[in-house]
Amino acid sequence: MTKKAGFIAVVGAPNVGKSTFINRAVGTKVTIVSPKVQTTRARVLGICMRNQTQVIFIDTPGIFQPIRRLDRAMVAAAWGGAHDADLILLIVDATRGIDPNTNAIIDKLIRSNHRVILTINKIDLLRKDALLQLTGKLAEFDIFDDIFMISARTGDGLKDLLDHLSILLPECPWLFPEDQVTDMPQRLLSAEITREKLYLQLRQELPYATTVETENWEDKKDGSVKINQVIFVQRITQKAILLGKNGSQIKKLGEAARKELEIIFGCRVHLFLFVKVRKNWGDDPDRYHDWGLDFNA
Repeated sequence: MTKKAGFIAVVGAPNVGKSTFINRAVGTKVTIVSPKVQTTRARVLGICMRNQTQVIFIDTPGIFQPIRRLDRAMVAAAWGGAHDADLILLIVDATRGIDPNTNAIIDKLIRSNHRVILTINKIDLLRKDALLQLTGKLAEFDIFDDIFMISARTGDGLKDLLDHLSILLPECPWLFPEDQVTDMPQRLLSAEITREKLYLQLRQELPYATTVETENWEDKKDGSVKINQVIFVQRITQKAILLGKNGSQIKKLGEAARKELEIIFGCRVHLFLFVKVRKNWGDDPDRYHDWGLDFNA
């Protein structure tokens, strides 16, 4: 059978389930997931083998109206990923329908010449009559080659979608080794997993004021790995909240991150977390470079 490969940009408004979809398609976690919006910051590749086709998903930050420098860089990365892809997969949250962000995305896609596949996600949370009504409204835009309905959470509908995408991609040699599932370095992936736990455990706006960096990675002789990470916050009061009483919060965070890292890496992980205050970490060009974002977007 002829080998095929290609890039598919997964775009959509914040928190429509892009990362959940890619993790489910790939079969393991390659991008972090949180109920909070704007969790994904960097461009992430998730590589899915479908028959003899290497389906390479580009997980992009959610597209929204940017305000901060980081917001602008994230939105620019999302559209950049879409521009470079063979196909665009637009994910719409069935429960939210055509909200302002989704409507703005569709307007921009109309002005592009890309092939777009519409995927309506979270169909398990909407009545069938309401789902059909939403599908009809979206079909009126007349820019979608195909429309699929899925639940990334349960996996319902994913097989048909993945089979269809694999048919559309061009014939060419595989672009990555057959067993590779992402292009993200382990150091960055481990930092992202810890950041995910921040979003899951901390309330309100504090996670958005934090970033995580892997400062040291050491492979031990017994097959385990020692990871030192720094969580940067913007104010001393945020550091106190993150640490918690007698260090209880940071301990809980570290345990959750360590357990997931051991599953992902398949070995014992010794994770050490440190918290530092750096007021303007969001304006540091080096961090944008690490995330694959354009500082001047």
